[in-house]
Amino acid sequence: MPYGDAMNARTRSAERRAEIVGAALEVIAERGYRGASLAAVAERVGLTQQGLLHYFPTKDALLVAVLEERDKWDAVPVGPWRTDLLASLVEYNAMRPGIIQTFSALLGESVTEGHPARAYFTERYGRVRESMATVLRTEYGDRLPNGLTPERAAPLLVAVMDGLQYQWLLDPESVDMAGAFRDFLGLLGEE
Repeated sequence: MPYGDAMNARTRSAERRAEIVGAALEVIAERGYRGASLAAVAERVGLTQQGLLHYFPTKDALLVAVLEERDKWDAVPVGPWRTDLLASLVEYNAMRPGIIQTFSALLGESVTEGHPARAYFTERYGRVRESMATVLRTEYGDRLPNGLTPERAAPLLVAVMDGLQYQWLLDPESVDMAGAFRDFLGLLGEE
């Protein structure tokens, strides 16, 4: 195969994989991971289930691709972040209910024994707590004004972010996710 044809084939394959991951995000958001089927994803992108398996050999492989794609959008960079930038991330999430719904559905299901995303979320939360501790240490030093260390406050910060997402998904008209998060940040800084 000539070089240009090989490049075009790889590009088409990458585009098709991205299309499949997008469809999987939608199906998981609607039905949850356990309720989502490869057949439903395949149908959404105009493939047979066998055709889909050419790109993702198992449902678990597709799930990993979905989670990796989501992390590309929401990755908190390594390095100094400020809490106001975290508030901006919460505002950004409020513009993407489908992605937040998918993440929340997978997170909720992953707490069950044997779920294929359990290890992923366990590892991810370790990284996120560490990153949040760094954010808090950058902003407040070794102790927050309320006396907590950044390591003690980091799980609370993550819990508020995720908990607000669930409440907002259930009742977006009543829960101002970004405003409530900013209120929580204010509490962190109080003495």
